[in-house]
Amino acid sequence: METHLEFNQLVRLLPILAQTTGGYAAITDNEGRRISTFDYNGQEITNLKGQIYELARKAAQEGKPLVGSSQIVDLADAWALPLGNFVLACSNVERLKREQKLQEAFKRALPMIAQVAGGEAVIFNEFGERIISYDSDGTERSQLKGRISKQALKAMESKEPVVGKSFSIHGAMAVRIPITKNFGFGFNNENASQRQQKLYEEVKKLQNTRYTFEDIIGESEALLKTKSMANFVANGISSILIYGETGTGKELFAQSIHNASPRRAKQFVALNCGALPATLIESNLFGYEEGAFTGAKKGGSPGAFEQADGGTIFLDEISEMELGLQTKLLRVLQEREVVRIGGLKPKKIDVRVIASTNKDLNVLIAEGKFRQDLFYRLNVVQIKIPSLKERQADIIVLARYFMLKYNASFGKAIEEIDLETIKILQNHTWPGNVRELQNCIEHAMNMVGRDDFELLPKHLPSYLRQRSTSVKDAVVLEIKPGSLNLGDALREAERKIIKEALQVVKYKKVKAAQLLGISTTTLWRKLCEHGLEDYLERK
Repeated sequence: METHLEFNQLVRLLPILAQTTGGYAAITDNEGRRISTFDYNGQEITNLKGQIYELARKAAQEGKPLVGSSQIVDLADAWALPLGNFVLACSNVERLKREQKLQEAFKRALPMIAQVAGGEAVIFNEFGERIISYDSDGTERSQLKGRISKQALKAMESKEPVVGKSFSIHGAMAVRIPITKNFGFGFNNENASQRQQKLYEEVKKLQNTRYTFEDIIGESEALLKTKSMANFVANGISSILIYGETGTGKELFAQSIHNASPRRAKQFVALNCGALPATLIESNLFGYEEGAFTGAKKGGSPGAFEQADGGTIFLDEISEMELGLQTKLLRVLQEREVVRIGGLKPKKIDVRVIASTNKDLNVLIAEGKFRQDLFYRLNVVQIKIPSLKERQADIIVLARYFMLKYNASFGKAIEEIDLETIKILQNHTWPGNVRELQNCIEHAMNMVGRDDFELLPKHLPSYLRQRSTSVKDAVVLEIKPGSLNLGDALREAERKIIKEALQVVKYKKVKAAQLLGISTTTLWRKLCEHGLEDYLERK
């Protein structure tokens, strides 16, 4: 009789439970056989009587509450609770339906959200995978469907909004917001970012220079020191001589100095001394009068020095200038006046000279190919730009910068660089410096397929893959005379390798351990052994 009373009480409770949980409520026997089932409207569903509900049967068998799936509606959650000779089970079908309706409402509103936000709007699932996305003009971005965003996944896992950089457009910011445990939505401000970038480019066009110090990408100590020095001397009037290997960005530095100087509102005139024959360089530098030579323009033409009056003249590859022209250039620098070819009247000029070379001018002076007095005139302030092999910590920083840049250009959505790819990039000697690295990343982004989420070794140019080595091979150890001790040398080599690995992976300890082929425990111990405890705190 007691069991019968308990059963009747449970049956009376079922409609209330179904309505409260927003789904179905049922009572089964210990075999999982349905005795009575009610929906969220309080109606009994008689056609389910006698059916076996596996979740209820298993809960009775194990003698404990279980969570599982609804037998009636796919994707709905359910629970089963053993109560003596019976099992009480409920599902949240109505909540699932409400969630599906909510998701559909977000899908319909997505084009409007994109338009209001001024960028892309996207819905993603619990794995951070794109379900659907729209541009601000209402166009669906079907090519990005299925892409996984790590930031979106982070938002779903943390159940908190995540604000950060957009991986699809360089310079744009994005917000990812979890709505339910199954989906979330996000948006970015790429239109505003693109407008800002266009405005920035237009301003730079008006200045006749494209670059500022903000365009010089890198975090290494060597580069930061060089940028700091260049920025400091930008306010002066003295001539500057920039040394740097091919592809290090000598003109980028020259333009940045000009744009940081009081002369930024005036002209920046660049002349490549190695790209033109001597006769053309002379006429381009100093200008000419009408009739000075066959083909001379009527009325003559001002040269680079006159055009740059009040501003800056940049003489690239100054080492390639012929000795005869060097003499004339020296006179202009000494007298601060220029005489056009075929002319007699000197014209006073106020020009700051920045010259660059990828050769050692002292060697050229010793060989009689460069005037020593001109060297002293140009070399008032000397700036040496570090090569990429001198700033290895910047290789991956630059690679990621170019990757994001080409994401926008090529319509790709790459977020990460594979660990093996990082090793290949880090171990290359980069004779072409930043220019070579940029070309390699551009090549790689052209090779990326629709289903690729990160840059892989297969995307890189073949010559990089063929010459790749391990991180250990990239470390160069200098042994000074009188200090040739094997134990000390090995310890120093290990210390350098560990530091190098940490810089490659931006000080992430787990990744560094993987890169080195050791456990994280071993890595921590070795950091302490080598006096690198401060690296433990870096993030």
